[in-house]
Amino acid sequence: MTHIVYFAWVREKIGKSEEDIDLPANVKTARELILYLKGLGEEYEAAFEYPNVIRVAVNQEHIEHHESIVGAREIGIFPPMTGG
Repeated sequence: MTHIVYFAWVREKIGKSEEDIDLPANVKTARELILYLKGLGEEYEAAFEYPNVIRVAVNQEHIEHHESIVGAREIGIFPPMTGG
């Protein structure tokens, strides 16, 4: 099981702040995770409508979409961050 935490409008569109998911063995990168999550239902499809803007953190370290999520204890999913 992988613990996934959703932030900001991603959380709002999905309707939950976190969940544990048993990911398929073929989901090995952040990009593959986003595409997998997008297929879980209407609310996920809405949250990941523009997958290229989604940010991912593995064990609280930001990673790029091509990087591995294998062995992650926690994955954070974020919308684009803005300064302020």
